[in-house]
Amino acid sequence: MRHLFPLFILLSCLLTFLPGCEPKEDMMQTTGRLEFATDSVVFDTVFTTIKTVTKRFWVYNRNSGAVKTDVSLRGVSGNTYALIINGDAGPAITGVTIRGNDSLLVLVRATLGDNGTAAKPFLVTDEVHFLTNGNDQDVKLVAYGQNAYFHNGQILPCNSVWRNDKPHVIFNSVQIDSGCMLRIMPGTKVYSHAGSAIIVMGTLIVNSPTDYQPGTTNIDTVKANNRNIVRFQGDRLESFYNDVPGQWGGIIFTSTSRNNSIRYAEIKNSTFGAFLYNPDEDRPHPTLSLENTVIKNISGSQVSFSNANASTGGGVISYSGDVTATNCLFTNCGEYAMIGLGGVYSLNFCTIANYTPSFQRENSSLTFTNTDDTKPTVKLPTSVSIRNSVVWGSYEDELFFQNNGSASFPTPIVRNSLLRTKEYMAITDAAGKPGLAAPALKNLVNVPDPLFVRTTFSGGNADYRFQATSPAVTPVRPYDGVLPSPTPPSRDLLNLPRDLSKPTIGAYEFR
Repeated sequence: MRHLFPLFILLSCLLTFLPGCEPKEDMMQTTGRLEFATDSVVFDTVFTTIKTVTKRFWVYNRNSGAVKTDVSLRGVSGNTYALIINGDAGPAITGVTIRGNDSLLVLVRATLGDNGTAAKPFLVTDEVHFLTNGNDQDVKLVAYGQNAYFHNGQILPCNSVWRNDKPHVIFNSVQIDSGCMLRIMPGTKVYSHAGSAIIVMGTLIVNSPTDYQPGTTNIDTVKANNRNIVRFQGDRLESFYNDVPGQWGGIIFTSTSRNNSIRYAEIKNSTFGAFLYNPDEDRPHPTLSLENTVIKNISGSQVSFSNANASTGGGVISYSGDVTATNCLFTNCGEYAMIGLGGVYSLNFCTIANYTPSFQRENSSLTFTNTDDTKPTVKLPTSVSIRNSVVWGSYEDELFFQNNGSASFPTPIVRNSLLRTKEYMAITDAAGKPGLAAPALKNLVNVPDPLFVRTTFSGGNADYRFQATSPAVTPVRPYDGVLPSPTPPSRDLLNLPRDLSKPTIGAYEFR
């Protein structure tokens, strides 16, 4: 053994000069290309000067050994795009190592500059260039930019007019002062950033009859895609956000607001559609008229409101405000379609089709009360009239009248309407419970199925017109002419003519 010891020493010395066993996937190779999960990254339409969402794509090294690649923007669009790779940001990142049979995540974002006064979206392209072992490869970048008018925490000048040549984008809310007016012209698009709202201390006029009066022939239809509709929504334009509620605040009408009118409009994806806030019950009340308007995809989980019954969002939330709605649709309102504490409410030829597939809703779509839970001894004057309307949805009790039948809250007028209610399904009145199935009221109560053309549970786009076999249209229902029933509107939500002798209940005339 003592003769073998010098041999062990010699072998140990020789081993120190041998290379280590480097894993094959870490061994750098001088040939080979990359593969990509996509050949292009497309950004949905984005407003100029605002950073886009960050998009990502994967780069794959299918070779057995590692490669080094230089990644850079071609720069054909200037400084529009930015890269983030392994935490490093910039227009170029050199010497990026990708191990064998491994991948690399590339993040891209864009900020588009204003290209002038163009109203239509414009295209901005670039390429992410990869140089790997002498191989040139590219991934295309495509973004559609949209110029806009930007309003940031602004008190609007008195008697402002918003035109439709470019969209209007709101940050940190805008305010219309008391005694001032904002007039919004046909076809204007209004986009609000998260948490932003339109605060109306004066007057808001949307699609005034002097600005927009649709035709009167039998084919003058104002469909959902009509270019004259004024649209209010959040500023996230990616398709994922098309129907997501709570993306922005909504329209707030303070106690000094008067004579507000919203016609031929769509309010969607907000915490509330309209919020009339008059907690001291000042007279006259703030007033709002809604005509041929759709309010949809509404919800808010943390809205502060004095009454415990209105602690979340709603299509219309009103604290001592006066609201009239004609030919309007309320749908997918996660808490309430309309909730009123004090005030005067009149709904005529409206459709509340409040299916809420994304929410477990246990609130009645139409809820009215004369009692503020923070002031239980104060009874606020409340008046409710619902005529020729549809009040239906995914909850078994879509109507709730708290403390009605008193001097401050007379029994609501509910006539000639299609209703889903267990609370008020009797044919005779009881204390605080009007019997809405009384024959003289001509209501349809708790039919098995209203037979809308399509609901949100049917698949495809919802369509709240009636099928031909719906109990709302078969047999034909004559108009409820009992005074003081209002005169039927001559046209429906789509601006199609109504049969004034037997108009269809709800927002849509059956044809």
